[in-house]
Amino acid sequence: MSSLAPIIESFFTTRLVEQRRASPQTISSYRTTVCLLLRYAQRQLGRAPSQLDLHDLDTPLITGFLAHLEEDRHNSARTRNARLAAIRSLFRYAALREPDSSAVIQRVLAIPDKRTFRPTVTYLSAGEVDALLAAPDRQRWLGRRDHALLVLAIQTGLRLSELTGLTVGDISFDHGPHVHCLGKGRKERVTPLTRQTTAVLRAWLAERGTTPGPLFPTRQGLRLSSDAVQALVSRYAQTAAQTSPSLAGKRVSPHTLRHTAAMRLVEAGVDATVIALWLGHESVETTSIYIHADMGIKQKAIDRTTPPATKPGRYRPPDPLLAFLEAL
Repeated sequence: MSSLAPIIESFFTTRLVEQRRASPQTISSYRTTVCLLLRYAQRQLGRAPSQLDLHDLDTPLITGFLAHLEEDRHNSARTRNARLAAIRSLFRYAALREPDSSAVIQRVLAIPDKRTFRPTVTYLSAGEVDALLAAPDRQRWLGRRDHALLVLAIQTGLRLSELTGLTVGDISFDHGPHVHCLGKGRKERVTPLTRQTTAVLRAWLAERGTTPGPLFPTRQGLRLSSDAVQALVSRYAQTAAQTSPSLAGKRVSPHTLRHTAAMRLVEAGVDATVIALWLGHESVETTSIYIHADMGIKQKAIDRTTPPATKPGRYRPPDPLLAFLEAL
């Protein structure tokens, strides 16, 4: 076995688990990155992963791997950068174990991120939310489960991993109804529940029972997978599009529901720092994307800057031809 294998094993067992106490989601993401990298190196070099050395993973191979992610696997620049971050973490740890390979390691660590384009946040309007919540067939057990899951997701803005990780014990109706979750970076978070969400969850728990286990289980009592939740949200969005046509032009995912919860808070005038705490953001800067997406806030800013003695209102070109030219 080469020198690379012990480094990788120690990186996951010692560095991530014991020293950093990384979350299961982080470990899973890093594991996927390393597996993809080793398989790519095997194809390029013709050697089994267990026979690779650290110097085999040099800058040309790593940059080729990153290009492979974008061109062959059709990963976005953001995903490419996340894979690179995992590789950097591995190589920083390798620098402590293999000081003789510092030249190779430093060149890999110098590979830059790719600049990304941040798209406008996609979220649901009030009418679209109503249509989505009406989509599950509440005459069936699965429909009632999925309806409760959608209501909770839209009101609390929990991440997908947080939703699938919820247990019956994470819901409390005493001393102010709330849901407890272990979020990104192992940060615990408590989110209050509205009366509507509380009523829906009370009805769901009365049917599901309070025996320990996943809050939203499968028929077999197992935890819903992330893929299962993604699929059910997409399926109900397609159903809801029949009554709310605007949904047909949107790609609705569990993260869209998280964005919807955030935009509801923004529209209600909640301070950005409170929204950051609500969503479990590391920085308030992350929350600013929702403020940028709220056209209502921007319109109010325009109205406030209307010069004195000027009739308020939006500028409208005086002629349709001018409007066409100015829109180019």
